[in-house]
Amino acid sequence: MTTRGKIVIGLLLVIGLYFGINKVVSSGAVFKKADTQSVLLNSIELPTTASNGNRANIAVPLADLPGTTPAEKGTPITWEVMAWNSQMAGMLANGGPRTTQGSAMAANGVDLQIMRQDDVTKMQADLVKNAADLDANPSTPGLIVSIMGDGLPGFSAVQEQLKKVGTQLQIIPYSVGKSFGEDKLMGPKEWLDNPKLAVGKTIACYLRDGDQNIALKWCADNGLKVNPDETTYDPEAVNFLSASDFLVAAEKYIVGKPEQRTKVVNGKNTGVKIDVVADAVATWTPGDVNIAKQKGGLVSIVSTKDYSNQMPNIMVTTKRWYDAHQKEVAGLMTAFAVAGDQVKSHPEALKRAADISADVYADKDKNGAYWLKYYKGVSEADRTGEVVELGGSKAFNFADNLALFGLEEGGTNIYASVYKTFGDVQSKLYPKELPSYVPLDQMLDLSLLKNMQAQYKGKAVAPADQQKFAADDEIRRNVSKRAWNIEFNTGQSSFTPAAERELSQLFDDLIVAGNLKVAVHGHTDNVGDPQKNQQLSEDRAMAVREWLQQKSTSAFPEGRVQVYAHGATEPVESNATPPAKPRTAG
Repeated sequence: MTTRGKIVIGLLLVIGLYFGINKVVSSGAVFKKADTQSVLLNSIELPTTASNGNRANIAVPLADLPGTTPAEKGTPITWEVMAWNSQMAGMLANGGPRTTQGSAMAANGVDLQIMRQDDVTKMQADLVKNAADLDANPSTPGLIVSIMGDGLPGFSAVQEQLKKVGTQLQIIPYSVGKSFGEDKLMGPKEWLDNPKLAVGKTIACYLRDGDQNIALKWCADNGLKVNPDETTYDPEAVNFLSASDFLVAAEKYIVGKPEQRTKVVNGKNTGVKIDVVADAVATWTPGDVNIAKQKGGLVSIVSTKDYSNQMPNIMVTTKRWYDAHQKEVAGLMTAFAVAGDQVKSHPEALKRAADISADVYADKDKNGAYWLKYYKGVSEADRTGEVVELGGSKAFNFADNLALFGLEEGGTNIYASVYKTFGDVQSKLYPKELPSYVPLDQMLDLSLLKNMQAQYKGKAVAPADQQKFAADDEIRRNVSKRAWNIEFNTGQSSFTPAAERELSQLFDDLIVAGNLKVAVHGHTDNVGDPQKNQQLSEDRAMAVREWLQQKSTSAFPEGRVQVYAHGATEPVESNATPPAKPRTAG
C-alpha cells in the first residue's frame, strides 16, 4: 500500500436537511430562544418577569424605538457603508442617517453620520485623506468604513498609503452582521448539476473583492481553472469580466454588450480576437434583483448561505484615531450590540432599521419594505419563470461577535480563517497586485471586545445563532467536491508530518463553508487484502473527522461531518498508470 491516502471532501448542501431544519426552527424546538432574562450591555435592563405572556420566549424585550430628531451632540464620527443589508443593526443603533435622539448611539455619546459609498477605491482614498486630516488636526472627526470581511486582504493594500501619513489600518473588533445568501454567483441553471459547463464562460463581477471570491472558491472547490487576466479569453478556464461595482456587474449581464478579447491557450497569445459577453454574474442585492426582474435566466449557483462565514461586515479605521478614541469605539460597539438584539428579536425594530436603510441608501425606487424583503431573503420567479433565491442577511448581536472572533468557550476565530483563506486566494491569483497582504494580527486587537466580555461575565446575554446538523439526514445535493492528498503513515490511519499543512488548509476552507455538511470519503487502491483496505479507508476518514472536531468543537458540531468508507471498491484514480498510483489511497 502506498503512504498517501486519498480523502475526498464533499461540501454538501443538504437541501432536505435545510428545509427540515427550518421547519424545526420555526417550531422553536432547536434554536430555542433563551427562557432566562437577558441583560445586554448598558442600555437595556430587563424586567424580572415578562411584561405579558406573549413575550415570555423573547430573549430581549422591545425597547423604545429611536426618534427622528437629530441628537446633535456626542463625538462626531463618519461611517461609510455600501448599500448592504448586513447593516440593519447599525441603522437602528443610529436612528437615522445621522444619530437621533433616543438612539443607542446617542446613549453612548456618539454622533454618527452614515454615508453611502459603494466604491471600495474611494473608501480607501477617503481613509488616507482622513488620516492626513487627523495628522494636521486631531479634532477631525474619525472615519470608519464597512467592507466585506473576505475582501479585507485586498483592501489592506491601502496600508502603504496610510504609512506615508504616519498611521495604519485598524479593525473595529465588532461586526454588525453578515451576508447570508445575498452575495452570490448567479449562472445558468445547468451549472448546478455540472460545474464544468462553466469552463470557457465569462463571469462579470467587481474584481479582487468578495463577490469574485465566491466565484473563485466555487471554481477551486470544483476543480475549475481560472483565467486571472480579465483582458484575455481562455477557452479552457473560467474567465472574468471586470465591473466597477456590483450593480454594474449585473448591468453587464442584462445589457449583454460584447467585449473583445485576445484568445489564449495554455498561457500563450494566439492572436485570435473573440467577443465575450457575461454568461454569469457575481453580485448582491439589488444586483441580483435587477437581473431577475430585467432579464432573468440565471439562478443562484452558490452563495453566502453556503459559504456562510465568508462575509461578515468588517469595519476598519485608522490606528491613529482608534488609539485616541477608545471610549468612542467602545460606545459604538455597545450601541451596535444593543441594536443587534433588537433587530434580531423584534419585527418592529427590524422594520424601523429597514426604513432607515432606505434613507441612507437613497434609491428612489427602493423603500424600507424593499430592503426588509431582501434582508429576509426570498425565492421568486424571474422574468423567464425560473425560481431564483434573492437577498438574505443576518444581524449580529454581542454573542455572535464572541463566536465570530473565537472568544466563546471552545470557540475558533472564524474570521481569522476567512481572512487567511481569501488572502491566500487573491495573492496567488494576482501576485503582482497583491504580492502579500497585511497579517491580521497587525490590524485586529480584541482587547475592547474581551473587556466587554469580562464586564458581562456571569450575566445572561442573548444567545448567538448556532448551526445544528442532524447526523441521520441524507445528503442530497453537492455544492462542491474536492480531493485532498492527505498523507498517512504506511498501512496506518495516523498522519505524516506533511499532512498538517493540507489539513490546516482543509480546516480553513470548511470554516468558510460553515452552513454545509461535510462528507469525508475514504478510498484505497486495490493492492492488499480487500477487508483490510476497507477498514483502513474507514479509519483514515474517521481520523480526518476527529482531527477537525478536536481542532474546533464549535465549528464541527456533532453531525456536521459524515464519514464514508469505500476501501478498494471505488478507486479515485486508476492503478494501471504508474504515475497515478501514488495518488490513490493505500
